[in-house]
Amino acid sequence: MTQIPVAQTPSVSLPRLSTTVAGPADGPGVLLAHGATGSVRDNYGTLIPALTATGHRVVAPDYPGSGETPRAAGPLELDALADAVVAEAVAAGLETFTMIGFSMGTAVSVRAAARHPERVRGVVLTAGLAKADTRAQVWLDLWLRLLERGDYQGFAQARALSGVAPEHLNALPPAELAAVLDPDPTLPPVGSAEQAALVKVLDTTADLPGITVPTLVIATTRDALLDPANSRYLADHIPGAEYVEIATGHLPMVERNAEWLALIGDFLAARGL
Repeated sequence: MTQIPVAQTPSVSLPRLSTTVAGPADGPGVLLAHGATGSVRDNYGTLIPALTATGHRVVAPDYPGSGETPRAAGPLELDALADAVVAEAVAAGLETFTMIGFSMGTAVSVRAAARHPERVRGVVLTAGLAKADTRAQVWLDLWLRLLERGDYQGFAQARALSGVAPEHLNALPPAELAAVLDPDPTLPPVGSAEQAALVKVLDTTADLPGITVPTLVIATTRDALLDPANSRYLADHIPGAEYVEIATGHLPMVERNAEWLALIGDFLAARGL
């Protein structure tokens, strides 16, 4: 991969990330980057066992305020977050690895590849973006306003409307729908506001042309949160990137999990990653 000049050392000091490590120690490495207001468990609960079943060594850090990682003391910076997830992979014994990113995790993955090109062997980006468009900015402003007010029921409703396709939401049985719309204030990660605020300002457009490792971009074509045009942009601006689509909302692991896992597994196998 061509080295991209990196920004100055991040000014934000992050807490040590709580990290899930799974799979054989000598397996090919995979580093996971989850989405904003999500967690390793929420976004990758099905992918981790699928990867370890094929012999991969998986490292999956939770961002500040997600999972067991303490909340950050201030705003998040993309450089700092990318460096922190890479540090967890190195601490777990991975010298090189494939980055797999979902939603905001696609920007974390791209920035990690740009800042640490000697370590990243491949990239998989699902439901991603390089920079938030107008629609995403409106959703994020709404999320942040609801979180600031402590309106957790409104936040749950907003995430449901933006997270899954209409046909999926309309087909949920009453008990499952009630769980999705649960206003329990303990359910959103405590770092949700900082993570959503980072999505509003991140920009990896300048990083994309320097990503020359094997790359798969997976667009979610029924996505109300991040329009699939954002994934198309990633594929168009990363040299040689492969592009595929899933007819799902923003959460393929919820709506079309088997298809999503197969796309990732087939790509890794075909590329020897």
